[in-house]
Amino acid sequence: MDGLELIERIDRWGTLAPTAIAHESDGRAITYQELKTHSDALAGCLLDELPDDRSPVMVLGHKEPELVVAYLACIKAGHPYIPLDTALPAQRLEIIRASSGARLTLSPQGVHERITLHASARPSETPHEGATQMENGSFERVAYKPEDPFYVIYTSGSTGTPKGVVISLGNLNSFLDWMLVEHPLVEQDEVFLGIVPFSFDVSIMDLYLCLYAGGTHRSLTRDEIGDPARLHRALARSGATAWISTPSFARLCLVERGFGAGTIPNLRRIVLAGEVLSHELASELLDRFPGVPLWNAYGPTEATVLSTSVQLDRELLGRYPDVPIGFPRPGGSVLVMDENGQPVAEGERGELVIVGPHVSPGYLNRPDLTSQAFFTLGNQRAYHTGDWGRALGGLLFFEGRHDDLIKLHGYRIELGDVEAHLKALPGVQDAVVLPTWRDGQPERLVAFIILSERPVRDDFQATLNLRRHLSERLPGYMLPQLYRFVDTFPLTVNGKADRKKLAEMLT
Repeated sequence: MDGLELIERIDRWGTLAPTAIAHESDGRAITYQELKTHSDALAGCLLDELPDDRSPVMVLGHKEPELVVAYLACIKAGHPYIPLDTALPAQRLEIIRASSGARLTLSPQGVHERITLHASARPSETPHEGATQMENGSFERVAYKPEDPFYVIYTSGSTGTPKGVVISLGNLNSFLDWMLVEHPLVEQDEVFLGIVPFSFDVSIMDLYLCLYAGGTHRSLTRDEIGDPARLHRALARSGATAWISTPSFARLCLVERGFGAGTIPNLRRIVLAGEVLSHELASELLDRFPGVPLWNAYGPTEATVLSTSVQLDRELLGRYPDVPIGFPRPGGSVLVMDENGQPVAEGERGELVIVGPHVSPGYLNRPDLTSQAFFTLGNQRAYHTGDWGRALGGLLFFEGRHDDLIKLHGYRIELGDVEAHLKALPGVQDAVVLPTWRDGQPERLVAFIILSERPVRDDFQATLNLRRHLSERLPGYMLPQLYRFVDTFPLTVNGKADRKKLAEMLT
């Protein structure tokens, strides 16, 4: 895919299939014609508001059609966008705004207001630099180079400050080129389920593959996902051909005994990513959806959504005790390396290092963090994942984290991030956060707390207070579910909190 062929192709559906539904969520939909005209209009407004400026734009909402309009408009106007969900606390949003240098935040209401104003205003008499003004007030898109940022996704940071992962146009094009070969699409006959919020990079795969094919992107809201009855009704009427989610979401769906191929009869592919997939869950999905290709995939945000994948079947599952994360994507590689940066022997454990054109240029405005995690190998960009893994017969297997980063229900969480915010609360002297495990996967977070003044009997009220204050700083998926109050932490020989002994207190 060359240049901004993606945006041009999405715009073209506005002419070829103007009334086709591009995106639908919570009973509201937008057609391809509306997507083109509205994103053109909003791009014109952005050029007026942010002239001679290519700073990132924050886009805040929850799966509304206006968000998709905003993403395309930002790119047409030459601005990388930062997708953010309304579930994020105000304090975290402010940290992201300050660290990113974003001068503008677009909400669904703000998008609507700007489009309405643009429709009643006269076109600017002078085209902005890099954009060609047309008689009808629309314009040719701003020129993009492969190295220009396309979007920025913020992830959990170990110091309590989230990190903005920059993904360039070249990164995204490289990823989509691979996906279009691995998952051939039927033009104008695809319906992709939008399960994760747009603020998580798995959504990049389902949104842009769908729009590229002229399909319909059906987003499920958090209210639908949180209500089992509503969720199954939404799935049954979705007409979905593609399901891309975490294993946790799949497990949630399978609780309903009648859920299976009959519920989503048009399904053509299931792609699971974001956390460890168990043999049990993979086998049950093969049972419930016979004939539907089931894929397992792996990749950090820093390497543009995914870096490995493999189609699973009974034979493959029976060959290995763990479910493989797949083969490295074409044009890139995933190396298993020792602490000295040398490849390990076949079957030995080492760090997974991702190399290729899909590796991010780094963290937004954080050259210090970028230099720690990213480097050049040969003539290609490379990234230290911090993940343990091994290779067997060309297949890769994930074996946990080097540090305290985990994936809980598909969300990437650095335990140090949660700890930093706990320690910042009044009355908290120290804090350690650990996951509990079930079937080899994180199940919930537990916070061990040392209070400056511990209540004599009312630990319950102390828990409520901590959780309330913490929810003002962190999104819900990062909140510990259990709080243990202790007078001291057991220590290691070097004087640090002994996490192993704390974990033993949970068993």
